[in-house]
Amino acid sequence: MAARATPRQGDLFATGDLPIASGPEDLPLLEHQLRDWQQRLQAFQAPRFEAASGSAGRPAGQIDLFSGHEPAESANLLRLDPLALVAQHLQFWRLPEPNAQGAALYFVLDHPPHLPGPLLLYVGETGQADRRWKGEHDCKRYLAAYGEALQQAGLGSAPSIRFWRDAPAAVKPRRALEQALIRHWLPPFNKETRGRWATPFTAEAD
Repeated sequence: MAARATPRQGDLFATGDLPIASGPEDLPLLEHQLRDWQQRLQAFQAPRFEAASGSAGRPAGQIDLFSGHEPAESANLLRLDPLALVAQHLQFWRLPEPNAQGAALYFVLDHPPHLPGPLLLYVGETGQADRRWKGEHDCKRYLAAYGEALQQAGLGSAPSIRFWRDAPAAVKPRRALEQALIRHWLPPFNKETRGRWATPFTAEAD
């Protein structure tokens, strides 16, 4: 019977050690599988990147996310352009003086050289930007497996992390903004959206 992609993206990029190939289900991901997955994600996100870059009209740090009594998904929120934020290495916290500190929303992106545009892989929030990414983090494990899969398939990547440091210090409104951004971008490594991106990586027989 033909194989089909399951809706469970939790197995897409193993969050533990990558398995040693021992059967068909453990074979390395093929280049076309990775390209197809990336292209589907880009097709969804590209109009959002275009809208954010074309309508903001102000630097990202000057956007007022709390104007009037608009809900979190207001036009102001959706104008927050991750690409307008300073890109940092994923191990920025190893620097003598990390640039990111305090409360922040953060965005993990990849800009593969074989694609015309970026991919937003993860949106997060933190009260301590210089510490949150330093320890254990599900997204870091996904990124490690994602990077290894790309390397095995001969595909390049250019991951980065970007911080919006005007996020509210209070936890509740900061998390509300994070959830609104997740709903808008549907980044595949957030647990809330993994089921959205059914992929060929975990196939089961009919």
